[in-house]
Amino acid sequence: MLKFIAQLRQSILDLPAGNINVTQFCQIWRNQTELLSSLPPQFAEVMENLLGRLESGSMFTEESCSFSQADLITQLGIWLDKAETRLAK
Repeated sequence: MLKFIAQLRQSILDLPAGNINVTQFCQIWRNQTELLSSLPPQFAEVMENLLGRLESGSMFTEESCSFSQADLITQLGIWLDKAETRLAK
């Protein structure tokens, strides 16, 4: 599972750096089916909620959208921390 966590952490760095776009970022996250199946269902629900807001926000400029991309990426980082802690149990 650590390789999946590492891939998601890298995507969190790649998105703001412009190495990937929001669509690619969300695809990377949604493709982690093995990781998601190892976690309680609530993790998938929370992740999808955050990704949906990230996708919605990408259609607007930062000023005209109520979803801050930086805040959502921070929340996904927290999600990863919690997933990693859960998998370590």
